[in-house]
Amino acid sequence: MFFQLTSKLIFPNPALAEEDGLLAIGGDLSVERLILAYQNGIFPWYAEGEPILWYSPHQRFVLKPDEVRISHSMRQLIKSNRYQVKWNTDFEGVMKNCSTISRKGQHSTWIHPDMIQAYVRLHQKNIAQSVEAWQQDELVGGLYGVVVNKVFCGESMFSKVPNASKLALIALCQSGKFNLIDCQVHTPHLESMGAKFISRAEFMDFINSA
Repeated sequence: MFFQLTSKLIFPNPALAEEDGLLAIGGDLSVERLILAYQNGIFPWYAEGEPILWYSPHQRFVLKPDEVRISHSMRQLIKSNRYQVKWNTDFEGVMKNCSTISRKGQHSTWIHPDMIQAYVRLHQKNIAQSVEAWQQDELVGGLYGVVVNKVFCGESMFSKVPNASKLALIALCQSGKFNLIDCQVHTPHLESMGAKFISRAEFMDFINSA
């Protein structure tokens, strides 16, 4: 079963999540609640005008940075210096681009203005971060997520040009800042780059490691 949240800053035990990972409904997108959620392996899914849904999948789809697979074509792109990788220069811009990029099988976005405002507040505290691909003065790709200890909890990514988001993800893996990248949702694209499923218990070991 899933739980109805109240104004109290508390979540139920994530092990009680339903089979699809749904744990709770309601609550808010305050900085304090979002921090508590991510510290417990929980993330929100938000549709404008609807209650917030909170998920904690029993199996987490993750990428270990030292296991990232870099194709020959990507290695050539990296060497070409066609795009410049930057960190946290336009966090809000990355989120807005992620909210407008069309995705196969999706007819709408969960990244609504309230969500953008909430994660911008996290970014102002250096808890949410972005990795960006720039072509001269244009933001052409990137990703954003929430940092919990040495885990980067990825939220979304976008590309306006081929492979720009892949470039940002590889830069994230090669930064040496993180022991794990949480991908949340399985995609063949991320699986091809080395992402795989681990148990919630193993995931929480990474979350709780300082």
